[in-house]
Amino acid sequence: MTIFNLGSINADLFYHVPHLPAPGETLAATSFSRGLGGKGANMSVAAARAAARCVHIGAVGSDGGWAVQRLMEYGVYTQFITLVSQDTGNALIAIDEAGENNIILYPGANQAIPLDQISAALDEANASDIFLMQNETNAQREGAEMASGRGMRVAYAAAPFDAGAVQKVLPLLDILFLNAVEAQQLEAATGLSPDALPVRDVIVTLGGDGAEWHNTDTGQTKAFPAVPVTPVDTTGAGDTFTGYVLAGLDRGLPMEQAIGQAMIAGAIMVTRQGTADVIPDLRDVQDFGG
Repeated sequence: MTIFNLGSINADLFYHVPHLPAPGETLAATSFSRGLGGKGANMSVAAARAAARCVHIGAVGSDGGWAVQRLMEYGVYTQFITLVSQDTGNALIAIDEAGENNIILYPGANQAIPLDQISAALDEANASDIFLMQNETNAQREGAEMASGRGMRVAYAAAPFDAGAVQKVLPLLDILFLNAVEAQQLEAATGLSPDALPVRDVIVTLGGDGAEWHNTDTGQTKAFPAVPVTPVDTTGAGDTFTGYVLAGLDRGLPMEQAIGQAMIAGAIMVTRQGTADVIPDLRDVQDFGG
């Protein structure tokens, strides 16, 4: 079985600064680093590190070869990442001494993924596979239609949140991931609480309060307590959680066990500084607290 992820790929450009710059201010950074990021890349790495076979469907520019190589090194299948004329997506992240940040995001190649590339990738899929999307690429509805037509389970991580984007794919979804704020925003837009959405499995992450899983077929809700850790950086924790849940399901775990494993992975992630490059692997999760 395989997870096919229609996902973003970004260069995360981190600038540590004495304070966040004011309008018109020129400010010298005290350090700089570049990492692999994008919600899609993060989820692909998480799924691969959780021992699933993950095929990434995406695009980079001529400046993105290093990102594709990094994904390969982390165990992600990259044959359906295409080269386009746009620059690779990137995020400029300024972080001050108190840990506050501001971010400028350039979507770039993430919004230029060819439809025929998605179709070619899904020609290798079958009904036992999972199709994953986030709101950082083009062709979400088209990809979901292709996957649903093949009988695949369609999963959507509704971030960065846009109610219209969620509603556009909602009729095709089997699994929906939201955080607490996104769940409130979607309810305001649709009038439907998470447990009343027309999606079989709705998973709401609650930060320090854990997570909830709503099975709308049975009408049951199960709460999962947070794993107690001291957070250092919450960046990528939600992406790690999503990748681990789907990897667990792909490997045949029941939903409760997949979420429990993902809770540990997300907790480990917040104790690390960085994004895709520091996502824990399955051994880290299995050894946690042991």
